[in-house]
Amino acid sequence: MEEIKLIKGNEAVAEGAIRSGCDGYFGYPITPQSEVLETLMELRPWESTGMVVVQAESEVSSINMVYGGAACGKRVMTSSSSPGVSLMAEGLSYLAGAELPCLVVNVQRGGPGLGTIQPSQADYFQAVKGTAHGDFKMIVLAPNSVQEMYDHVFDGFDLAFKYRIPVMMLSDGIIGQMMEKVVMTRQRPRWTKEEVSQISDSWATLGKHAGREKNVITSLELDSQIMEKRNEHLQAKYRKIEAAEVRFEESQMEDAEYVVVAFGSSARIASEAVSMARAAGMKVGLLRPITLWPFPTKRIEELAGRVKGFLVPELNAGQMVEDVRLAVNGKVPVWHYGRMGGMIYSPEDIFNELKNNAR
Repeated sequence: MEEIKLIKGNEAVAEGAIRSGCDGYFGYPITPQSEVLETLMELRPWESTGMVVVQAESEVSSINMVYGGAACGKRVMTSSSSPGVSLMAEGLSYLAGAELPCLVVNVQRGGPGLGTIQPSQADYFQAVKGTAHGDFKMIVLAPNSVQEMYDHVFDGFDLAFKYRIPVMMLSDGIIGQMMEKVVMTRQRPRWTKEEVSQISDSWATLGKHAGREKNVITSLELDSQIMEKRNEHLQAKYRKIEAAEVRFEESQMEDAEYVVVAFGSSARIASEAVSMARAAGMKVGLLRPITLWPFPTKRIEELAGRVKGFLVPELNAGQMVEDVRLAVNGKVPVWHYGRMGGMIYSPEDIFNELKNNAR
């Protein structure tokens, strides 16, 4: 049955993992996401649902455990924060190359290097453009509430298995540490052995039976011609995802002359700034990308044909703003406003940027 809890974003991820029917979580503690693992250990889902929870010896180990579980057709996941996700890069490329579904949660902290434990959005490039080596993509979901931290676990697994692709939830220390009420859905049972076989028999390592070829899980291929065909197959899949899975949210866009484009916690702050601008007589709207990849390029391109400019606030030196500029293609000005190193702007800061740039 549904219930409502007042919990942190990180705790919501743990609750979502259990209730989504996750088979296994493999992770390593790092601030500001450690409560994911701590909450799972406290809730002891291995007793109620049979879910496996393992604190690995490192982030490298945890992503390779995810690889192993995913290869068996299981719903498996991990979580970390910025430096830890960097350590997972090779494994994520292997998962993408082998077309294995999984969920990875990144609760971002300030960098570069070990940086700070304070919030940041400086892993945007890492998530959507350069996670690791090779031509591959992950679906990237950007929650802006504790409720979405919970919901995106379900969405992430559904998308991962729909397309056999790694999915990343790109959050940050603000959303991970804040507390809000969360409506938690009914327990989705873990798949039975028969259901796993039905869903994953054509590709997972479930044991060969008469009537099909053996399944080999690998991202290695020494024949360049075959490897090119594999890459072409992946690129075709990515184009299919771009056509079908773009998600975004708009507010006060009907008569907007200026648009604020922001994701995650920045979108929450920007929402108040938009309200302040409206109260001051400025026609400003907000577009919040929910999928950072695939990105709402077409929608921003459409808006560029009728508005006067875009403001992109991000907790970084300027990352998503590049994708906005590519979509706008020089039709109107695009401004960036950022804070770095764990510093957070206020709605007043964004409002002032709007006033300074709008003409």
